[in-house]
Amino acid sequence: MIEHPDHLYTRQADIRQLEAMIQQLPDEARVELHLTDGARVTGTVATRPSVQVFRDSEGAQGFNAVVRIDDQQHPEQAHYIWMDRIAQVVHLGSA
Repeated sequence: MIEHPDHLYTRQADIRQLEAMIQQLPDEARVELHLTDGARVTGTVATRPSVQVFRDSEGAQGFNAVVRIDDQQHPEQAHYIWMDRIAQVVHLGSA
């Protein structure tokens, strides 16, 4: 699992944006995530993520969230993705 987030958020507007993205990721949803770096990840949401307190490598405290996506092509692989890396959520429907 990822130890430290690249970005921490303390402003309420940023935290609300994370929470809005989380609402698009219910338990067991089949999704394709379009990431801010242009990559795409397809799979199933293991559990709806939640905003949590994290510390960065310097010890500063703030908020972020991470989602676990179980890869459907390779069931032994799980992707852990920081919510602020997600640009778009595309729902793929049920299996």
